[in-house]
Amino acid sequence: MSLQTAEQFEENEQYNEAYEEYKRLYENNPKDISIIERLGHLSILLDKKDEAAEYYSKILEFDATNALAYEQLMDIYVNTDRYKYYIYRGNLHQVEQKFEHAINDYKKALANTQEEKEANNARFVLATLYEQTGQTMKAIDEYLKLTDFEDTPEEAFLKLANLYIKEDAKASAIDVLERARKHGYEDKNILEALAQIYIRDGQAEKAMEITTDELTKIKCLLECDKKDEAFKKLTELESQYKNNGQYYSLKAQYYYMNEDYDKALECVNEFDKYSKNSPLTYQMKALIYENKNDDYNAALNWGKYNLIRGDKDVAINEFLNAYQLKNDDENLVSTLAQLLEASGDKNHAMEFYERLSQLDPKDKKALEKLAEFRESIGDYRSQAEYLEKLYELDSRNALNIKKLAQCYEKIKNKPAAIEFYNKYLEVGKGTPDYEKIKSKLEKLEHTDMQMQEDEGLIEKIISWFSKK
Repeated sequence: MSLQTAEQFEENEQYNEAYEEYKRLYENNPKDISIIERLGHLSILLDKKDEAAEYYSKILEFDATNALAYEQLMDIYVNTDRYKYYIYRGNLHQVEQKFEHAINDYKKALANTQEEKEANNARFVLATLYEQTGQTMKAIDEYLKLTDFEDTPEEAFLKLANLYIKEDAKASAIDVLERARKHGYEDKNILEALAQIYIRDGQAEKAMEITTDELTKIKCLLECDKKDEAFKKLTELESQYKNNGQYYSLKAQYYYMNEDYDKALECVNEFDKYSKNSPLTYQMKALIYENKNDDYNAALNWGKYNLIRGDKDVAINEFLNAYQLKNDDENLVSTLAQLLEASGDKNHAMEFYERLSQLDPKDKKALEKLAEFRESIGDYRSQAEYLEKLYELDSRNALNIKKLAQCYEKIKNKPAAIEFYNKYLEVGKGTPDYEKIKSKLEKLEHTDMQMQEDEGLIEKIISWFSKK
């Protein structure tokens, strides 16, 4: 029994013998995908389609992205089982990230079965595909259909509840999870999810009845304004939960409710150590600073909160509010410049890059952005000024030196252009355009053409209007 023997049989087209040899090898190596692939291939050649289907299905257990296995299974079932054919085709389209095609395949699979279990399996995947592609209402419809059956998977209830929460339909989410309990799902996943929704819906008493989580119980006590009882539990559980971020968020809530804002802030900072860059961190800080009458830090943290949540326009407005109160925070100015530029408001962004260069004259990024912008509007004189500042910060930056030389050439300052082309040749040896610049410099140095500093585009426009 050897791989060489099996391969020799196969090469000699002795397929029955090769098949038996590979089967013996498979018994000793049941996880060897290459052997399973050969068995699948030989099964098809020998018209053993049921065995071929088993082998290719086994491959998918080890490698769910194996396109060849899906294609072979599709070929096996194309004329015998249209449900399985569309299921495997849908899976292949998922692997290829062709989600709309996969959705169509699963809809066709549903239309080709009368078996409840098969239909439910297909409907569950179809619902997740709708969810994945942002078709929330269609996903909800499919999950709802699943909940009508006795053997509905627990995950379907949880996913449906989460979708309702996203749609801000807390009552519907509660109803779904209560239905899950009626189906017999009383495990922690369902109960804790339901408890959290009850809390969000202002029904902390009901949450307390079903939760077994100690931190959730403390949350319920705080929501019910039983602060002393909550603090007692927080103290008792400190050693157990001292490395848990949620514990510190609850302590922060307790101190916030007692108007001890400094201690609340300390707890939020501890929470942030365990839940880095969580929107909750900035939300809590914003609320604390509001109550401390610190409008600047409140606006700053509301901006960060909305930025993490993806509400960039709201974030920009909050950051602008913060800037009106304090205009010398370099991080804030830099953030505003980048956000405004990303949103397409380039002119406004340049105001903040200009402010940033004033706050930190050594900020290269700000100078580069300003130079690029001035070039884009034809203001080459101002571009040269920013490039000169960059040159002062880094006299060996070949790209910047070349831009400066080209800029001076545009405004017809021949001596300065020659000076910086020479500097480029000093530092730019080995660059792709070295010889091209060298040739350009030679022509510039030996031409009789008189170059006088020309007005930039903006200066020309001003002069045209002043003549009228």
